[in-house]
Amino acid sequence: MENKATGIILAAGNSTRYNKKINKNLDKINNKPLLLYSLEVFLNNKNIDEIIIVTKKEEQDKVLKVIPKDKRIIITPGGKERKDSVYNALKIASNDIVIIHDGARPLIKDSYINNCLKEIKKHDGCTIGVKAKDTIKIVDKNNIVIETTKRVDTYQIQTPQCFNKSILKELHEKNRSEDITDDCMLLERAGYNIKIIDGDYTNIKVTTKEDLDIAKLFINKG
Repeated sequence: MENKATGIILAAGNSTRYNKKINKNLDKINNKPLLLYSLEVFLNNKNIDEIIIVTKKEEQDKVLKVIPKDKRIIITPGGKERKDSVYNALKIASNDIVIIHDGARPLIKDSYINNCLKEIKKHDGCTIGVKAKDTIKIVDKNNIVIETTKRVDTYQIQTPQCFNKSILKELHEKNRSEDITDDCMLLERAGYNIKIIDGDYTNIKVTTKEDLDIAKLFINKG
């Protein structure tokens, strides 16, 4: 693949559900910060020549202490919400293609990045995902069920996700007031097509303390 891409690693969240007085991205598995697991995969991928780590301004020094010194790495401050952090990174990304990943998903595989870069040549956007194991129900604000999805058609979306930077940046600028929890949402609403690339169930996001224990089991097993 001749075209290089920018990796964007999001590590600026508040970790409100983590119930530990630490940014989960800096918590450790086997004495190694969670963030480093993802970062090393991006650093070792031949198609990535720029990596933007988005973190809280007040935690930038902590992040700099745990990551390797590499000229490809840029640290930029995050925003109040995920969408703000993504937009901050998009504004400084050098490449036309960006791959966005949650720093709290330590089990990213090199193949995810490569498959994203392959599919973005044929689609407007792409994301790693896995078929839902459970039945998913849509509810109203009172938790009353209004719809049940067909499990065969339902995916749980993960990261990394890959986009053309100019398209995603423009959509972020047009939808600054929207509640955006997933960048694919922006493209879907604007009529672009999104390709789901099969990942696997080990690619979990560490959200709670229990998730950290599960991720550790997968890491030690693999």
